[in-house]
Amino acid sequence: MPEVVENRTIFSLLEVTRSIQKTIAERYKSLYWIKAEMNKLNHYSHSGHCYPELVEKTEGKIVAEIRSILWKADYQRINTQFLKIAQEPLREGITMLFQASISYDPMYGLSLRIVDIDPTFTLGELEKERINSINKLKEEGIFDSNRNLPFPTLPKRLAIISVETSKGLSDFYKIINQNPWGYKIEQTLYPALLQGDKSVPSIIKQLSVIAEHYDAYDAVAIIRGGGGEVGLSSYNNYLLAKAIAIFPLPVLTGIGHSTNLTVSEMVAYKNAITPSELADFLIQKFHNFAIPLDQLTTRILQNTTTIFKGENEKLKSLASDIKWSSQRSIQQSKVDLNSFEKDLKINIAYIFRQKFTTLDHLEKMIQLADPVRLLKKGYSITQVNGELLVSVDQIKDNDILTTQVWDGEIISVTQKINKNGK
Repeated sequence: MPEVVENRTIFSLLEVTRSIQKTIAERYKSLYWIKAEMNKLNHYSHSGHCYPELVEKTEGKIVAEIRSILWKADYQRINTQFLKIAQEPLREGITMLFQASISYDPMYGLSLRIVDIDPTFTLGELEKERINSINKLKEEGIFDSNRNLPFPTLPKRLAIISVETSKGLSDFYKIINQNPWGYKIEQTLYPALLQGDKSVPSIIKQLSVIAEHYDAYDAVAIIRGGGGEVGLSSYNNYLLAKAIAIFPLPVLTGIGHSTNLTVSEMVAYKNAITPSELADFLIQKFHNFAIPLDQLTTRILQNTTTIFKGENEKLKSLASDIKWSSQRSIQQSKVDLNSFEKDLKINIAYIFRQKFTTLDHLEKMIQLADPVRLLKKGYSITQVNGELLVSVDQIKDNDILTTQVWDGEIISVTQKINKNGK
């Protein structure tokens, strides 16, 4: 019971939480079907119980969150259903439809006790995401972008996005590196998560890293082992599929045994059911180049001897023709050279006469323009304050003038200035 102190009713925390517990128990007596995303499964192997974190997102942001309880027996039953229908165990990162009761505990707070999960709903949500991603990529006009890229004749440099410990990657390496024809493919591994929600940003990040120096590679391969629909759900993600569709190099995928293609596989340049099939595809590219090349080499070797014999005979005949032709050419060239020498002497003599006439004319013009010659004719040069005098406006009374004649200078002082027209 609450205490009454100074006219205030005071409840203990336990009383408040028990009141909440009672209210919720009376209000929520039924089981409810609820849709939410499992952010974390939180399975404890020692007890077998799970404590899933459930969230709801809007435009990528969490708008609601609550903890839940999935007891061992219920988890084992539900997990068996998922393995049978979805071909994957119950895991985090999926949107699910589950049946639960609502409860409140004074110690542990509000929670949902999960008693059943519908695996078919999860598959339906995955298909809905798949269709939405396809439609958005087609609306943006990039669905076929990667598939329309030119593929190199010999894909010798390969960037690989995978998990180092993946069995699929091991199978891929074995076929590529142990091929009996000795074909060599450079392989650079870019490790990434390949399953669950975290696989999307992980793969996109590695694609971004590769894109920074894409000219070092001929193609990119995303390699993963087998898996069911749920395990491959991240490959229907719009952002991942878009990153593959617009990638500047051909993207090759070998990500599972599923009968339904994921969106990432649809937009990739080449999709293979298994990593081994993808390795065979690359080996076949080398075959397509090597076999015609071997055939052509054989034909070249067969024709070389015949061609050389024929060309040798032609060469001998041509050498004889060149010998006689060269002698005739040399004789004719000597005649032409003598004629050219005579013409050159005549032209040079003519040019020199013209140049001497021009120089003589220039000499006379320079003599006529000689300042001393002009001074002797009665002209003079007058300066005031170191400047050439060309106008009476430059001087004033008592200015000192220096007048140069042909045989000396005259120093004078200005007494009177008469300007034309005054």
